[in-house]
Amino acid sequence: MRTASRANPIDALTPCQRAAALHGVTRGSNDTAPPLLVIAGAGSGKTTTLAHRVAHLVACGIDPDRILLLTFTRRAAEEMSRRARRIVSASRTSASWAGSDSSHLPWSGTFHGIANRLLRIHADRVGLDPSFTVLDRSDAADLIHLLRDELSFSSQAKRFPKKSTCLAIYSHTVNAQHALESTLKRSFPWCADWHDELRQLFSAYVTAKQDQNVLDYDDLLLYWLHMLGEEAIASEIGARFEHILVDEYQDTNALQAGILLRLKPTGAGLTVVGDDAQSIYSFRAATVRNILDFPGHFTPPAQIVTLEENFRSTQPILAASNAVIARAREGYSKELHSRRPSRQKPLLVTAEDEACQVDYVVERILEHRESGIPLVRQAVLFRTSHHSDALEVELGRRNIPFVKFGGLKFLEAAHVKDAMCVLRWVENPRDAIAAFRVLQILPGMGPSNARRTLAHLGEQRFDLRSLRNFRPPAAAAEDWPKLCLLLERLGAPKTAWAGQIELICRWYEPHLQRIHDAALIRSMDLEQLEQISSGYPSRERFLSELTLDPPSACGDEAGPPALDEDYLILSTIHSAKGQEWDVVYLLNAADGCIPSDLSTGDPEQIEEERRLLYVAMTRSRDHLHIIHPLRFFVRHQARTGDRHLYTPRSRFIPREILEKFERTNSSRRIPSDPTQGAGEKPRPHVDVAGKLKEMWR
Repeated sequence: MRTASRANPIDALTPCQRAAALHGVTRGSNDTAPPLLVIAGAGSGKTTTLAHRVAHLVACGIDPDRILLLTFTRRAAEEMSRRARRIVSASRTSASWAGSDSSHLPWSGTFHGIANRLLRIHADRVGLDPSFTVLDRSDAADLIHLLRDELSFSSQAKRFPKKSTCLAIYSHTVNAQHALESTLKRSFPWCADWHDELRQLFSAYVTAKQDQNVLDYDDLLLYWLHMLGEEAIASEIGARFEHILVDEYQDTNALQAGILLRLKPTGAGLTVVGDDAQSIYSFRAATVRNILDFPGHFTPPAQIVTLEENFRSTQPILAASNAVIARAREGYSKELHSRRPSRQKPLLVTAEDEACQVDYVVERILEHRESGIPLVRQAVLFRTSHHSDALEVELGRRNIPFVKFGGLKFLEAAHVKDAMCVLRWVENPRDAIAAFRVLQILPGMGPSNARRTLAHLGEQRFDLRSLRNFRPPAAAAEDWPKLCLLLERLGAPKTAWAGQIELICRWYEPHLQRIHDAALIRSMDLEQLEQISSGYPSRERFLSELTLDPPSACGDEAGPPALDEDYLILSTIHSAKGQEWDVVYLLNAADGCIPSDLSTGDPEQIEEERRLLYVAMTRSRDHLHIIHPLRFFVRHQARTGDRHLYTPRSRFIPREILEKFERTNSSRRIPSDPTQGAGEKPRPHVDVAGKLKEMWR
């Protein structure tokens, strides 16, 4: 990409990027920009293009307060805002940022975060108490589990779905806007016999949330969608935003698409950016139909700008990737190209078996490292987490450090959740899940006593001061007044938000030492929570935003220090989206793995598996190794058993496109015969044929 002059940052863009950034908006014009779809191929500078469009809008006089930027992480929204501000500042047509000292667009964030803000502003118009609290996924699952027990579904003679599965079914049904029966048939067929019971459970779940004045993640979108179903409200909120820009549109679900179409039914001022070839999250209810059908929702259809210049990969890698995705049943036509020539085609390796696959990958990893490519710039990708099991063992044996994506979330750590639930209960006294957890911190306060306490609180109209009149079990009597005092202090209007977590930590400290091991390490997480809270203006904002965009790490006893200067990356393909490495190794490019054997009965899922392979291939900058183990040993046999299956190469790499790859083999080295070349010696001879005949005479 060319280096921009300070006066004209727009000059750094390619012609297609520039067309997208400038689309429909000029300085001094009052014309409304028609709808725009930007098909941004892998590595084509999507974020740069979107940031330049935001900057162009501001430079043309659009009030930043009237720009709604929707991304899938808050960090992405903040980065987009920072880039846009830098671009505006550097432009020779520089305009002020509407008097704002913040580097953020006032209305930028995730769908769920923006929904939370709008629902609090318009709570009275949708029958909500504005003090509602938001359940995270684990809290929502706990509430479902409680209702599951109350309805006696957990004591059925046949296996009833677990709480996490029930929540997944509910969430998929809501976000995909499908009937429950359809969701069960397509995604949870083994649960289909429980259709009526699940419907009853979900009805009870909705009622319980409304009684407790709580919303889960899915409710935020549902309430927003239904609020926009009233034309007057939709017009009012739609008019608030002159421009709406959406990143990663291929990852949106039916709810999110419905919200956008109700906000901007004519498409005026609406820009969506994405790549249909990277739509791989249907298990989260995302649908590729949103981006494929987007232009046709408007009259005239939305304009399409396609970004095809790739700034990441070499041309041979792109040629192979293009050949794979070109065989898709439908999609926007694009041919990725690069200014990075290379003679090295992607390697398509046929390995004798899984063990040979592991040997090949480890040897190439070490070779690339010795040639100057650090481990951290190399990644091993796989369709499913367990595909890397054998490799992980060998990496450990060879003393090659690695990091595998995954881990416990900060807010899922028990001690952090305890503290958060105290705040949630004070913010919303009807939040039974939070109250239930806090009460059971006290000794002797089991589930039955916690329910008795909540019943008392309900009789007193959820006035937390009334808890002083409740008689707790004897084991909790000593600690009860301290909890009541804490709740009263936190709930008092005169108690400032600053310092509230410190009050909770002081109350919680003896319980932390009693309940958890490594209390000192865990207390550091609570100190971190207090530090995080200082960046928020109120308890409500802190609870809402931390629940919707939680930190990813949690504290526990530290393991051995990581003294290695380098480490290899292991990742599922889904987790690798948006990343890039110099070298990528893709394991198990066999039919049954890619595509997964669980997807081969559905044409739509097969197409998503094709896109999954495409995403994996386009993560690589310089070297791509795709390995196909010819033989898989059958699981659940003796350790030295030899039962095995032969697998064909992935159907997504057919014979017709093999010219795009360099083909090689990896097999065990067979030791040479030590007698070869030696002088002839008498060799004993056994008449085995004769012996076999003797057996039956």
